[in-house]
Amino acid sequence: MSVPVGAPLPTPLPSTSELLKKTVQLIVLICFLCRWKNWWIRGILTLAMISLFFLIIYLGSFMLMLLVLSIQVKCFHEIITIGYRVYHSYELPWFRTLSWYFLLCVNYFFYGETVADYFATFVQRREQLQFLIRYHRFISFTLYLTGFCMFVLSLVKRHYRLQFYMFAWTHVTLLITVTQSHLVIQNLFEGMIWFLVPISSVICNDITAYIFGFFFGRTPLIKLSPKKTWEGFIGGFFSTVAFGFIFAYLLAQYEYFVCPVEYNSETNRFVTECAPSELFQIQNYSVPPFLQDVLGRETVNMYPFQMHSIALSTFASLIGPFGGFFASGFKRAFKIKDFADTIPGHGGIMDRFDCQYLMATFVHVYITSFIRGPNPSKLLQQLLVLQPEQQLNVYKTLKSHLTEKGILQPPLRG
Repeated sequence: MSVPVGAPLPTPLPSTSELLKKTVQLIVLICFLCRWKNWWIRGILTLAMISLFFLIIYLGSFMLMLLVLSIQVKCFHEIITIGYRVYHSYELPWFRTLSWYFLLCVNYFFYGETVADYFATFVQRREQLQFLIRYHRFISFTLYLTGFCMFVLSLVKRHYRLQFYMFAWTHVTLLITVTQSHLVIQNLFEGMIWFLVPISSVICNDITAYIFGFFFGRTPLIKLSPKKTWEGFIGGFFSTVAFGFIFAYLLAQYEYFVCPVEYNSETNRFVTECAPSELFQIQNYSVPPFLQDVLGRETVNMYPFQMHSIALSTFASLIGPFGGFFASGFKRAFKIKDFADTIPGHGGIMDRFDCQYLMATFVHVYITSFIRGPNPSKLLQQLLVLQPEQQLNVYKTLKSHLTEKGILQPPLRG
């Protein structure tokens, strides 16, 4: 077809290769924008969660305990839901009811133990609570036995194997979530610093390992997590140890963080007031000879707790990640990306706390093995619960013992 003189030439149609190239560029641009959008969402929610966490710390120990309980319940829900979907447990009678019933029973047992240990003077003033505490373990066993019998009665012939799968699934989930969250609360009663330093060390290791791996990562670390690298693992270790050492120094200066959490029966409140133990008092240490030239000094002043923070940070950076690897293996086994979609860009609550539970267990074992000694306050609370005759016998025995050691003067005989 001829084109009139002076008329504009028609635009030629792009070739197939050009169309394909532009399509690829558009897809790359969309992916880039989506990735940045995801990062913005993750960043904003991270700042929001950190701000909320600081607010809860400010509100005190009781709010932290409620936070731990809330996280425990949500983690339990996420894991149970996975089992419910993976095993297609839609027709199992009473499965969800029994799962939540067992959660209630186990929490009743552990929190009852905590009340008996730390709130003895409060319990002593209320007769109804005295009965519950005195027979607490029998009541707990009875409640669990009721659930066990309900499970046996719910067995259906065509679902035997699946029902026992889910029974085991529920109990392992209770072991992972409830038992470990109870240890978190036990650590918190020793002082908020035993709660904050371990948790912050795990978070620091997670962030710094990612940064070092992103910029310097070349060598894969483990097949369960292909994105993890040795460079990130090693960089995260040194960064976490340094962070834990500095963070421990900052917190050790304040009674609010170092004093054990105790219940004041007069004000009906948790209090964190005490004379800090030697663990949180500045001491003078000799610097090893090979570091004296580097630091330019022979001695250094620091808190003894900072030495313990090195052990906590080392565990958080070397062993703590294995909690994440375990969770990754679990998710791969059931072909899921995240435990849930509770937090946009972050996955479920369990995705954020997979390393924290392992860390909590270590901290509890560490405290009971190397830190905790006899607790006079706790012993006094137990003595106040005794009958008057028993208290008198304890008094006579203690008086005789102190007299023999020469601490008390023997009574004068007329």
